Amino acid sequence: MPKIKSHSGAKKRFRVTGTGKVMYKKSHARHILTKKKTKKLRTLRKSGMLNLTDTKMVKKLIPYA
Repeated sequence: MPKIKSHSGAKKRFRVTGTGKVMYKKSHARHILTKKKTKKLRTLRKSGMLNLTDTKMVKKLIPYA
């Protein structure tokens, strides 16, 4: 069997933890930051965890992660 190619976009956006959960960077924290509240920006700094349904889909896209 040949190796499966990883999805280039997915491997840039997601990473798998040791327990198998998938982490991602939250959106809306790049530009036009003056109108966003400080509390909102603080929460956007933290990385998020995908839910079970999306985790299964992402793990197919990055099989060797």
